[in-house]
Amino acid sequence: MTLVVAHRGASEAAVGNTIEAFHKARELGADWVEFDVRRTADGVAVVHHDVHLADGRRVNRVNADALPSDVPSLVEALDACEGMGVVVEIKNLPGDPDFDDQNMVALAVAGVVSAYCNPKKVFVSSFDVGTISAVKQAEPSIPIALVCGITDPASAVARATAYDMAGIHVYDSVVDPNLVRRSHEVGLEVFVWTVNDAARMAELASMGVDGILTDVPDVARAVLDEAAS
Repeated sequence: MTLVVAHRGASEAAVGNTIEAFHKARELGADWVEFDVRRTADGVAVVHHDVHLADGRRVNRVNADALPSDVPSLVEALDACEGMGVVVEIKNLPGDPDFDDQNMVALAVAGVVSAYCNPKKVFVSSFDVGTISAVKQAEPSIPIALVCGITDPASAVARATAYDMAGIHVYDSVVDPNLVRRSHEVGLEVFVWTVNDAARMAELASMGVDGILTDVPDVARAVLDEAAS
């Protein structure tokens, strides 16, 4: 079964990475929700995509209690998504101005996720292997996934396997039946991002992908329900 994964919540119907978007995702039939996490100056894992807030302040230089009201903590986000699966993507890349080479953000996420989430309904993901490896080292029960963009998908499969990951989260344009087959053969789940076209959703479902990240979970729900009928 292919899961509907609401990308930053129902981010076409509401502002992404907000409690409203997560609630809307549930209303529109999402199975899972994906959102982005960074760490504040005082060590709190919060949900925000960009390095900087809208007012220009850098997230990792602001204490949690000084954040805008629409930036939830990881705990608040998980509460809003209760009953759904979650993909927690840690934003932490070398070269970013807020790169955390001590992996404190990974440890913060691991602690919260292990306390709040069913291991069967969560992925912690990142583009950075070191970051998600730190999550796995801290809490071995947490499934981790490598996020990969427009790169050689075969290398993503090899890296994910080498680091004992449970999945790869792959940019749509590089996904084909061969990638899905190779991934499943080595025990990796394949989530695809970000897909808003109904015809492509149906095509991916026919390949057997495990999840489709989308801004329009209502469209994906209709497509996948039709394919299953």
